[in-house]
Amino acid sequence: MRTTRRDVLLGSSALLATSAAARPALAASPAEAGAQALIDRTAEALLVLNPEGATGLGIDKGARAALKHKLGDRTPAGVAKMAAHLKATLAEIARIDVNAVSPEMRIHLDVIQTAYENGLKGMAFPYGDVAVGSWRNTPYVVIQNVGAYIDIPKTLDSDHQIATRDDADAYCDRLVAYAGALDGETARLQQAASVGVIAPDFLLDKCLKQIRLARSGDPAKWDVVTSLAKRTATMPGGYDARATRIAAEQIAPALDRQIAELEKQRARATSDAGVWKFKDGDAYYAWALSAGTTTTMSPDEVHAMGKAQLAELQAEMDTILKTLGYTQGSVGARMRGLATDKRFAFPESDAGRAEIIQILQKSIDDMRTRMPQAFHTLVPGNVEVKRIPIVEEEGAAGAYGGPGTIDGKVPGRLWVNLRSTGIWTRFSLPDLAYHEAIPGHAWQGEYTFKMPLIRSLLQFNAYSEGWALYAEQLGDELGVYAENPAAKLGYLQSLGFRACRLVVDSGLHAKRWTREQAIRWFVEANGSSEDEVQGEVDRYCSWPGQACGYKVGHTAINRLRTQAKTALGDRFDFRAFNDALLLGGNVPMTVLGHVIDRHIAQRKG
Repeated sequence: MRTTRRDVLLGSSALLATSAAARPALAASPAEAGAQALIDRTAEALLVLNPEGATGLGIDKGARAALKHKLGDRTPAGVAKMAAHLKATLAEIARIDVNAVSPEMRIHLDVIQTAYENGLKGMAFPYGDVAVGSWRNTPYVVIQNVGAYIDIPKTLDSDHQIATRDDADAYCDRLVAYAGALDGETARLQQAASVGVIAPDFLLDKCLKQIRLARSGDPAKWDVVTSLAKRTATMPGGYDARATRIAAEQIAPALDRQIAELEKQRARATSDAGVWKFKDGDAYYAWALSAGTTTTMSPDEVHAMGKAQLAELQAEMDTILKTLGYTQGSVGARMRGLATDKRFAFPESDAGRAEIIQILQKSIDDMRTRMPQAFHTLVPGNVEVKRIPIVEEEGAAGAYGGPGTIDGKVPGRLWVNLRSTGIWTRFSLPDLAYHEAIPGHAWQGEYTFKMPLIRSLLQFNAYSEGWALYAEQLGDELGVYAENPAAKLGYLQSLGFRACRLVVDSGLHAKRWTREQAIRWFVEANGSSEDEVQGEVDRYCSWPGQACGYKVGHTAINRLRTQAKTALGDRFDFRAFNDALLLGGNVPMTVLGHVIDRHIAQRKG
């Protein structure tokens, strides 16, 4: 059998289980030192290309203070710079003697190599946006849930800290850069249209509604201006007037230019939902599916997996529904009935929205106290619940979350969409808190803070979302639903929701499903509300493959846990296994298997 360099980089289970006594020699080797220098250089280069990443982690200070004044380059030239960085870094990794570095370093290098190779493959397509080492790959540079008009105001308001006049000056510099980012995206929209890549009409309608809202009104009252004004009210420098001038004279015209281009594309758009409509659509979806799952699963395999797992979950749901008196009709129909039960609904009011936030925060606080039962190694779990900005709500997912800054000054966030309280039920909220916050995204992200910086910058969708579903499972295993069968149904429906994603995503992009067909199938199969589902289906149209990472990753984690239990027998430790999953960091599914192999070997002694 031919051995590839990737096989050597990953190493065998035995090599990955190298004893601690042998590691100091490896750590002191020239190869190890060279590899460490490479991964440190790579992190700094990536921050220069994406300064918002430094701000999100709270490290845009000291030697990196200049990054606080900048934003990533969203022009065609900026994309070319990123591609050049990826190629140069991969060439450096190829020159490293991987037999002379530690097992930990091999994992760091493989994480970079996998993320960068995936990125280059995506950039080979002459359109779209490739999130290097992240999850949001899209064929559309600007759409209802993608673009500077969404990302940059949120970064400035939520992540950009202001304690000094230099921080405020940096904010103003970023306002100027915001206008440039909009124009850079507009140029790439035009490039995409020239090769026939135009978003579906229903996505463009949502996008135009949102971006016109962002553009409307007096610039002095825009969030990007008032956020700065509030935080510099006692600071000399006239920042209120300065920000207003930039917004009116530079940002507003750039928004107008982008709106004009989107309107041109709307006139040419069709209602075809999937990327199959592109000349190279099958190849694009194959790449997006691979990037989203870090596997080589085909659309047909993904589609079949989703249907099979949904059937298994609904068999368990059927039993619980019967105990609650819901005995007639399909599981999906009975779940729709449960969702309309007034016992589980919220009033459509600000009071209802406040109650949703309160329940989520209470669930997070309770789960934090249970974490010693699931982990030997603990992190603070610094996280709060916030409403998704109104300008983003129409096109945003139901919720999302992640960790805060490394220094803890900015907490992690569970962002919840409250455009309508009808999206949510009382039985669905606890599970959401576990997925997005603790022990989900916010909790998992804090473990990367103890690793080399590059590991906080590079993430893999299947691991991130697979972990978040496993976090939901941990909630069940820690007994949170013992006396609340309705909430247990919410958890199982959540897993069923992700199984449906496998079916719908592949249906849209490989089987030529229409948007209406996808929404109807989803509502009937899972019992979700149409209001929730239409936003979800639109998300799959703009982020092909991403939604498949959840259940593929979750399935892989459980398969590895079964493998560890079988191999270790009485030596299997629930908390130690969960530690191993997190302490190895965010990795491709291939690498995760080797991390668990190493854990098994170490437990065996």
